Amino acid sequence: MSRQVMAAGCLAGAALLLAAAGGPAVRPGRRLRLLIRPAVAGRTRPPWWPDRIRLGAGLAGVAVLVVVGGWAGLTVGVLAGLAADRLLRRIEPRAVRDRRLREIAELPLAADLLAAALRAGAPVDRSVLAVAETLGGPLADRLGRVGRTLELGGTAAEAWAHLNPVTGADRLVTAAIRSSNSGTALAGALTRLADDLRSDRGIAAEAATRRAGVLIVLPLGLCFLPAFILAGLVPVIVAVLGDLL
Repeated sequence: MSRQVMAAGCLAGAALLLAAAGGPAVRPGRRLRLLIRPAVAGRTRPPWWPDRIRLGAGLAGVAVLVVVGGWAGLTVGVLAGLAADRLLRRIEPRAVRDRRLREIAELPLAADLLAAALRAGAPVDRSVLAVAETLGGPLADRLGRVGRTLELGGTAAEAWAHLNPVTGADRLVTAAIRSSNSGTALAGALTRLADDLRSDRGIAAEAATRRAGVLIVLPLGLCFLPAFILAGLVPVIVAVLGDLL
């Protein structure tokens, strides 16, 4: 039994490591080329090769099979593997989370820079490309796609759609498309948008601080509750039962 537990522990640890391991680091200078360049045929995985999450879920199922054993273990292991696959796919990878948070943090500055470039008289496509070159980072990659699409004659909806995955950029996309259709000034809308985004970030940070205070107090309450029950309620219950018996 101890060998089964050890084997199950090793398999579960391997599954967690495979699921939590991030991809290889990419140098900033190659980030844009890797995003727009198709995968090289010699480096792509075969279609039958399982991804990291599926392999980790399979190892978790094998761990359950080793611990339970028999046909029941096989059934429970298959169910555990399927459940682990679904749960692990809901977890946002660290690289994706870092990229998303950095894009959110850079969005107000990008709006300010773009408004300044437009006020200076530069066209929209040149302004977007200049901001992308100045800003750097993951948001600059998306802005570069926007600028190149506009430069090549794409519509505003096609170009600014590259910013749709960024949280909070929907208002910027709407303002840019409306400005291209109606001819209204985009610089003023971008300035107001940058102020709104900073205000939203401040409100979110304040809410997170309050939530952290509640979460910090919760373990303290969970520690005091058993002590209160053992020191306050249990003696009273014992005394009452002693009198009744």
